[in-house]
Amino acid sequence: MCLLVFATLFGVLLDAGNALQIQCYQCEEMKHNDCSTPEYIVNCTVNVQDMCQKEVLVKPDGIHYRKSCASSGACLIASSGYQQFCTGRLNSVCISCCNTPLCNGSKRKRPVPSAAMSNPRTNQPLILFLLALKLLPLT
Repeated sequence: MCLLVFATLFGVLLDAGNALQIQCYQCEEMKHNDCSTPEYIVNCTVNVQDMCQKEVLVKPDGIHYRKSCASSGACLIASSGYQQFCTGRLNSVCISCCNTPLCNGSKRKRPVPSAAMSNPRTNQPLILFLLALKLLPLT
């Protein structure tokens, strides 16, 4: 019985690892932030690209956007490296990183979900582990 409980728990914990994929918008040099639509949604590489990146470039003909998946290390290095060029004026380049699904889209007001509903699988391994401990006979 004890082996069955731990084998089940191990399987659930492995399954929880599959949830490490994020979706982001991806486009190159788009104007007017118009690539925040469903046809530009991509699945990022599992366990590698764990963030979304957004670049805002101010050019003579207007504001251009680049959006993509990124690894956290590369994105954070790029955003800090370009921070001095993020002025909002002509030839400005601003790079931002975020780690929630489709967070590199346009800045529309969205309802804020409760913490319990934002990812219902988040606490699943912990709950199952506590349940397994409760079922084990104490000696």
